[in-house]
Amino acid sequence: MSAAERFDCHYCKDSLLGNKYVMKEDTQYCTKCYESLFSNCCADCTLPIGCNSKDLSYKDRHWHEQCFKCAKCSRSLVEKAFAAKEDQLLCTECYSHEYSSKCITCKKTIMPGSRKMEYKGSSWHETCFQCNRCQQPIGTKSFIPKDTGYFCVPCFEKQFAYQCCACKKAITTGGVTYQEKPWHRDCFLCISCKKPLSGKRFTSRENFPYCLDCFSNLYAKKCVGCTKPITSLAGAKYISFEERQWHSECFTCALCSVSLVGRGFHTQRDNILCTDCGREK
Repeated sequence: MSAAERFDCHYCKDSLLGNKYVMKEDTQYCTKCYESLFSNCCADCTLPIGCNSKDLSYKDRHWHEQCFKCAKCSRSLVEKAFAAKEDQLLCTECYSHEYSSKCITCKKTIMPGSRKMEYKGSSWHETCFQCNRCQQPIGTKSFIPKDTGYFCVPCFEKQFAYQCCACKKAITTGGVTYQEKPWHRDCFLCISCKKPLSGKRFTSRENFPYCLDCFSNLYAKKCVGCTKPITSLAGAKYISFEERQWHSECFTCALCSVSLVGRGFHTQRDNILCTDCGREK
């Protein structure tokens, strides 16, 4: 037989005529060489997975079809759902029994692949995680814990939340109390300029809250020297004389500008003069 007519195993060179063979990348091999060179070893029995066997694989590991079974109960996992734990393959029943969470509400196992809710180490079936008030599943919606229960936001607001005296909506987090009334932080504003007062110094007049700037501009006495408001709310010191007021730093001689705080002075019509300037006049 000529070389052109020969059909041999690429590896051992034995003739493949009349024998089973396997093609790999356009190259022929006898079954023995193919299994020796390319077959995967079974992760269960460690024997090669031959050409006549199905090769079942999962995450770079391989099994004979008859070896692909649950590590606990030995039932076949072929074409069935399974789970992996610490390199072991388990049927869903064994995995659930060994490792799955138990629902806090119904006490039943939460099966692998089913949706579950988790909060602070506890688990629920999605349909078992319900609002304590309306008994509807909360699912992925926002909720608020209260004592040992859980409430959807609308139910919590109806049952527990204070209502802001400004916008009349529920206060679910934080808030401010003024004159024994609740406010949202963003609703507690200066009655004049509408700037937020939460976390800032403020005062009131006729039960209305004012920031210090607005209160000073609206109600504080004005300095004769600079005409700006005088307020003690921010700790400012001032001088009062004949129903007129000055900031301490503005109480100076009208001619030489020397400070008159703690010193004698003279008056000349509406002017305040130091004793030296007053004598000259």
